[in-house]
Amino acid sequence: MKRSDVNNIMREAVEFFKEQKFYLPKFAYWTLSDWKTKGVEIMEIIENQLGWDITDFGNENFSKFGLLLFTIRNGNLDDIHKGGKNYCEKIMVVEEGQITPMHHHYQKWEDIINRGGGILLIQIYNATKDDKLAETQVSVSIDGVKETFDAGSIIELEHGDSISLTPDIYHKFWAKEGSG
Repeated sequence: MKRSDVNNIMREAVEFFKEQKFYLPKFAYWTLSDWKTKGVEIMEIIENQLGWDITDFGNENFSKFGLLLFTIRNGNLDDIHKGGKNYCEKIMVVEEGQITPMHHHYQKWEDIINRGGGILLIQIYNATKDDKLAETQVSVSIDGVKETFDAGSIIELEHGDSISLTPDIYHKFWAKEGSG
């Protein structure tokens, strides 16, 4: 992806966040010159990889397999035993037609909350011990209510809806066409 494409994606995301009344931290807007004036006081930002992340998951087709994330907080597993953060907070933008490929996390719990825009679709499976898709029923919490779904079920999250995914739940997500 060209830098001009990345900059455009970021500008569009900032406008979308403003429309949703979601405010980013000040470092989201720092210029290269701003970054160069900083020192050790920003080590948490650097070490925990806070900030912008725009990925095409190695597919070289952002509009089909892409995701924009802004990491606001991110724990570091090495620091948890010293009282560090054991959680992260990210805001993500999924455009219509974009898919975040099937994946799971080994240790991380993940809350996905639809803050606005369109309807978010999430397909879920349990992981087998050898990291394959299990055909067993999947238990998740949707807005604090425990529910069980068949393997491969697709869950719709409307504005304000959330799903909590425990480690080893495979999931992929995308925006429902025509819902934004």
